[in-house]
Amino acid sequence: MTTNILECINAILVKERELSVTALAKEMKSFVQRWHYERRTEAEKCKTWLTPTAETLLSEQYQLSMQMHLDPASDTVYTVLDGDKNGVVDLQARTCSRKRFQLEQLPCAHAMIAIQHSKRDVYDFCSEYYNSPTWKVTYAGVVYPLPYQGDWVVPNEVRDVKVLPPDIQSVNGRRRKSKISSVGENAEHHKCSRCRQLGHHCKTCQNPIPLHESQHSNSSQLHSTGPSPNV
Repeated sequence: MTTNILECINAILVKERELSVTALAKEMKSFVQRWHYERRTEAEKCKTWLTPTAETLLSEQYQLSMQMHLDPASDTVYTVLDGDKNGVVDLQARTCSRKRFQLEQLPCAHAMIAIQHSKRDVYDFCSEYYNSPTWKVTYAGVVYPLPYQGDWVVPNEVRDVKVLPPDIQSVNGRRRKSKISSVGENAEHHKCSRCRQLGHHCKTCQNPIPLHESQHSNSSQLHSTGPSPNV
């Protein structure tokens, strides 16, 4: 899970980030060129009105809506009973009290059952950004390959520019390579083999070991080594 497109590309180019600036730029250009081609080819094969991902999400919400009950207030306002917090759906305003309908701009399970009851087309309540025509237009452009560097025509004002390294102050210690996890992302937690707690290693563990585990460890060690030759 990433919060924006920059984090997505940064996660893909983990190894390439160690290259020089010019080599990194070439790798990024090749990546974007390949990315556009693959997605343009996939979009051209799409035969449904929505993208495959959106169709799957709608199908999942429809399955959830089949377990809910409806209490109409008008032709556009409904109370949806889901056995938990319930939800209030306004089809005219395209809102749901659970906020998922507004956030994703795709009918949630509460909105889905209300749309089915009103006998309207569910696709009319989906954002145009989920449509396959929008998907095809997004990747319609072509990222052309770069010609041989010796054939480049570089203006003199560009050739005479001296590019200096950025004026930054380096931080002591090893440079961080992995990104900081955002809220909601599943961060990897280390488990201590000494106290069985998460968040640290056994070498840095300062927690006391429970008495019964200590006795069990000593007993296991005695059985593994056998009796002392002096006994």
